[in-house]
Amino acid sequence: MGAVPKHRISKARRDRRRAHDALPPIHLVACDNCGEMKKPHYVCPLCGTYRGRQILPEPEE
Repeated sequence: MGAVPKHRISKARRDRRRAHDALPPIHLVACDNCGEMKKPHYVCPLCGTYRGRQILPEPEE
């Protein structure tokens, strides 16, 4: 047989325990080439540049 709790956990105690479970907001910076918001140290998903160099081919529309 497994463990069985003796007392019900109140909503306040449960929620206090979960206070640190929220995900932090994603930090974004503007791309130097096109100004699109992107993650730092990542290739820009819109123009495909990284640190002023073309890494990915530009998407065709």
